[in-house]
Parts: sequence; C-alpha cells; structure tokens
Amino acid sequence: MPTFTAPDGTRLAYRVTGDGEPLVCLPGGPSDSRYLGDLGGLSAHRRLITLDLRGTGRSAVPEDPASYRCDRLVGDVEALRTHLGLSRIDLLAHSGGANLAALYAARHPEKVARLVLIGPGVRAVGIAVTEETRRELALLRSDEPWFPAAFAALEAIWQGIGSDWEAVAPFFCGRWDAAAQAHHAAGRPVNDEAVARFATEDAFDPEATRAALAAFEAPVLLVAGEYDLNSPPRTVTGFAELFPDAAFVVQPRAGHYPWLDDADRFVATTAAFLDR
Repeated sequence: MPTFTAPDGTRLAYRVTGDGEPLVCLPGGPSDSRYLGDLGGLSAHRRLITLDLRGTGRSAVPEDPASYRCDRLVGDVEALRTHLGLSRIDLLAHSGGANLAALYAARHPEKVARLVLIGPGVRAVGIAVTEETRRELALLRSDEPWFPAAFAALEAIWQGIGSDWEAVAPFFCGRWDAAAQAHHAAGRPVNDEAVARFATEDAFDPEATRAALAAFEAPVLLVAGEYDLNSPPRTVTGFAELFPDAAFVVQPRAGHYPWLDDADRFVATTAAFLDR
C-alpha cells in the first residue's frame, strides 16, 4: 500500500483501485477507507486514490492528537495532491469526509477540477439537520420488518435516554440485507480519539467556508440517498445552494451508501458528471 509523508511527518497511506484519470477519495468516519471499496464499480471509469485519514486504516497515528481536527487535515489532502504530482484534482468525499473536502475546496479552490460529495456531512458549512426532518425520513421505512425496534431506539436517542446507535443502523441503508449488515460492520470507526477530535469546536468556521464556496468556480455534484437519515435530501439541498455550479441528485431508495444500494445508478450518475 503506497504511503507519503504529511507536513508534520506522519506517514499516511492510500489505496489505488482501477485505471484511468485519478479521482482522490476521502472517507467519512473517520474510519478505515476500505468501506468505500471501489464505489460500486466506479473504478471501471476512474483510478480511485483513496486516502486513509491519519490514525485510520494503514495510516500512522500522529504524535499530536490535536491534528485529528478536520481543518488540520486539509494539509494532508494537499500533501497527497503534491505527492501524486497533480496540478489539480478531481475530489470525491463521503459523509464526514465532505466536511474536509469543503474546507479543502475553500482553502485551495484552484487545486480542484471537480468536486463530488456523497451523503455529505454539513457541519463545515453550518447547516443543521432537524429532528423533524429525520423523523419524516424514518417514518418512510415503517413497513420494514426491523422498523419497530429501530424506531424505538431512535426515539430514545432523541429523548436523551438512549444511545443504541447499532440498533438504528438499518435506517442508514436502502435495504438491511446481509450485504448491508456486513458493510456496516466493516465500516465502524475504531479510533475513538480521531472521531472525537475531528469535529471539535474550533474545527469549523461556517461563515468563512460558505463565503469561500460561494466563489468556488469548479463544478460540483452532490448525491443524497432518498432514505439517508444521516444526510437527508432536504439538508443536502441547502448545501448544494452554496455553490455557483452545483448539480444535486437524489438517488431513489438509497441510504447513506448509495453505491451499495444501487451500484449501477450511482456509477452512471457519478461517471457522467466526472466525464462532462
């Protein structure tokens, strides 16, 4: 697995999958980037360069735990671009990784040729996801066999009397079958400190980021799953409106991992955007 050195000396690893023009991919979590796989077969169209964020996967644990903070990870992405010898990158990010991608695009707009945000986290731009929005989405799944137990756990979390996030996992997938359950298990973050420090209070300056993205000239694609409780379509719409040149797509019957729920549809949408 190839590696490079971050500005602070931390050795970082990345995966290379497929052929063609490179597409730098940032995982959410922060968790081992393996859960992205080949993004449903997108590797048939692009060479995926998938970064293991510091302290996850094959990347080293940094000496300074404060460097897990999202805004400080921007330097790691820029070091990867330099290491790859690319003047500009096509950049894809999933979930919480979209916060990092947004900060990178805000700080280095001239280094991004195209930006793809999948089920994006929105903390970097200060958009709140309301309980009402999540409740409406959750109720769309009321005919699923797992719904009663999962919804009860979700209600307990909202009421502040529960914390069983494993029980609500089905809400994040378009279908809760064996493949989805295995994918969920493999994608769990294991570095608790990296997770805790990623979005600490000083990590984001939403007003400044929104202002920078308003001047971001590269084309942007945002994809939301119809059922995605983490990144509801209504919320992602607000994110898309921050960019001058953004396409927003809702993938039907998909959750937080649209490449898992309908790989053909996801790849067709994403490849068409990247090839335009």
